[in-house]
Amino acid sequence: MDMPADETAAPPVIAAGPAAGIARALAHPARVRIIALLLSRPGCIGGDIVDEIGLAQSTVSEHLRILKASGIVRGRIEYPRICYSLDPGALAPLSDLLEAVAARPPEPPVCYTPRRNDPG
Repeated sequence: MDMPADETAAPPVIAAGPAAGIARALAHPARVRIIALLLSRPGCIGGDIVDEIGLAQSTVSEHLRILKASGIVRGRIEYPRICYSLDPGALAPLSDLLEAVAARPPEPPVCYTPRRNDPG
């Protein structure tokens, strides 16, 4: 159903805070590589992540801390190691936003910018 040109659709309901937090957590190439690694297996020991990613253990630990804080990654203690895995459901707020953007049909820009000397 097409909307008349003078009407606008209600904005989608997006959990802005959680979506932004997830985007921040994903905003580093090393964290994206960790996510890609965890996508390839059901779980991974921290030392294996360090070996695969090729960064210092302390750097990988900080990236894992950020991913865990966002909820994207879970850590399960298997003494003396920690097994990390993905929680795909944690991506829902960001996924909702991206799906809303992807579903929007392309439109020409129609922003009104008043002229500097325009009295009205």
